[in-house]
Amino acid sequence: MNQAFILGAGLGTRLRPLTDRLPKPLIPLFHRPLAAWAIEACRATGISRFAINTHHLPEAWKHPHSGISSPEFSVDFFHESILLETGGGLKNIASWIGNEPLLIHNGDIFSTLPLGRLIDAHQASGLPVTLAVRSEGDAKHLALDPTGTLVADIREKLGRAPGTHVFTGIYCISPEFLEMIPPDEKISVIPAFLELAASEKLGAVILDEGVWMDLGDRTNYLQAHRDLDLGPAIHPDAVISSKAIIERSIIGPGAVVESEAEVKDSVVWPGGHITSGAKLDGCVVFSGNKVSGQHKNEDL
Repeated sequence: MNQAFILGAGLGTRLRPLTDRLPKPLIPLFHRPLAAWAIEACRATGISRFAINTHHLPEAWKHPHSGISSPEFSVDFFHESILLETGGGLKNIASWIGNEPLLIHNGDIFSTLPLGRLIDAHQASGLPVTLAVRSEGDAKHLALDPTGTLVADIREKLGRAPGTHVFTGIYCISPEFLEMIPPDEKISVIPAFLELAASEKLGAVILDEGVWMDLGDRTNYLQAHRDLDLGPAIHPDAVISSKAIIERSIIGPGAVVESEAEVKDSVVWPGGHITSGAKLDGCVVFSGNKVSGQHKNEDL
């Protein structure tokens, strides 16, 4: 499998006001966009061809500093002037997909899952779709069959069984799955998934190894920076006064933290500026404006 689709068109309403500045998949995690981490995870399986759908702030994706482009892989963007949802967005790139299987990865997910196992399971099964699932998590909406290789129900819509596993937002499809999605329509993939599950054709592979985090809301976004170790917390291009106090915080490239400032349990985006004497606790500095005064659990 050599191609992947990164879902990037969502509005990111749960992360506002951060997503008023950037699309959710371009929000930085340890100085890199979430989508860049997704691309890296896919590339670890040998994938070198990517499609990304856009809607909100589409120009941000092609900014030279987006961190998405590289001579080592190709990226094609598909803008949706009207949001098509997951099924419509997939159908919209049908000609790009061609007759080859496809890996699909949500743009607001960080994971170190063994995606090669997902691809191998999908190709061996011959099924139209194979979902990567987890045994633990808050949203156990999927019920699996006794073998653990087929999805038997989703949110009990088929009346078969309560959910036992979490859908990761990562899955593989074969080209024939596109025939189940109507053209030119705003639609989720879930109706097609339910149709496949009803006929015992919706595959699953349990991937409990590695890290998997949904960063779609502010709490999880901050928690990821506390739980993960993905490189230096303070970027080497940040300018930090020797009299500033930085504790358990991420400071991005080009950021400035002036003398006597205190930054605790916070994330400062690239180019952020914390003025002298400011005190921040549990904040995200994202706007590009200079930040002064005392702030707790605020987006600035």
